[in-house]
Amino acid sequence: MSSLKEISSKDWDQFANPTGLKNSSEKLENSYNPFLSHNFLSSLEDSNCATQQTGWMAQHLVLSRIEDGKEPEMCGIIPCYLKNHSQGEYVFDHGWADAFERAGGQYYPKLQCSIPFTPATGRRLLVKPDEFEDENRHLLANGLKQLCDQIQVSSAHLTFLPKDEWEALKSHGYLCRMDQQFHWQNDRFESFDDFLGSLNSRKRKAIRKERRAALADNGITIEWITGNDLTEAVWDSFFEFYLDTGARKWGRPYLNRKFYSLLGERMADDIVMIMAKREGKYVAGAINFIGGHTLYGRHWGCIEDHPFLHFEICYYQAIEWAIAHKKQTVEAGAQGEHKLARGYLPQITYSAHYIANPGFRDAIEDYLMRERRAVKHENQILAEHSPFKKNN
Repeated sequence: MSSLKEISSKDWDQFANPTGLKNSSEKLENSYNPFLSHNFLSSLEDSNCATQQTGWMAQHLVLSRIEDGKEPEMCGIIPCYLKNHSQGEYVFDHGWADAFERAGGQYYPKLQCSIPFTPATGRRLLVKPDEFEDENRHLLANGLKQLCDQIQVSSAHLTFLPKDEWEALKSHGYLCRMDQQFHWQNDRFESFDDFLGSLNSRKRKAIRKERRAALADNGITIEWITGNDLTEAVWDSFFEFYLDTGARKWGRPYLNRKFYSLLGERMADDIVMIMAKREGKYVAGAINFIGGHTLYGRHWGCIEDHPFLHFEICYYQAIEWAIAHKKQTVEAGAQGEHKLARGYLPQITYSAHYIANPGFRDAIEDYLMRERRAVKHENQILAEHSPFKKNN
């Protein structure tokens, strides 16, 4: 399927976020995920952020069951893109591409099974939780390999997987990779002070000092904005922040102004904007997406530079919002060991890779075996430096 326009939001979302998951008490990885929604993915397409022109050509894999005399019945989906580069993925394979092409191969195009520009864990084998779940997962995993071979691309990459899908794909011959992010976990905290009380005294004092320096010392106030309050004026201010940060980090931001307007139209209730105001003007802000159990922090930016304001908006305010709304986790984006001192602990992230060329596959498998050991070792060392009291 070459566009989300070929499938209705109702048909897509019954697999991406089956009925009941938004308020589900099921395990975390099965809760409502706004990035998998038809609204989010179609906004990327309709704004021309994720299209053939930007190197994200939709090739969504749809599994259907066909019975004699009946209309095909959709059974599962993999969100998938044909790509001619490795930008906007956050699981880096540039070295693989260089090595394969130096050896005479052609790495691009490849298939990327992920949410464009979004390093957030979520299901990729989109099937309903019914008696056919395991069978349909199996068919999707094999179907992706067949698609890869059929259109003669070098590889297929499923990134930011929940662990159960990662293990399932391993059993189908996919190569398994690990990486690391830092997530905050809500230990039934009733307030931010309750969270601070779980930290050792040195970290607790440091955070209080940072918060004073970010806000009171500069006359800055914070607003949480969601739903109908996300006006075009708010989006204008935020996009100015996003452009400034994106230009410095990547040279050219991935997302455009139209994308944010579409988000405001289609999923404003799934978004909370944390905005900093000084002297009646917004000077910084961060966009967060609201999941079933998780608050997902994404982009941030500012037009004034104030000490610790980034930490306040992206980390501490996100924790406050999550506690107030009884969310279990805050995912604050990719990488960042500086998050550890602020209560965000190291978490393993997972990806799975099908490499068509046998020799190249063997070389990558050897590399990934050593990389997994290194990631586990680093994760263990970082966890030992947790800011929490030792009896927690």
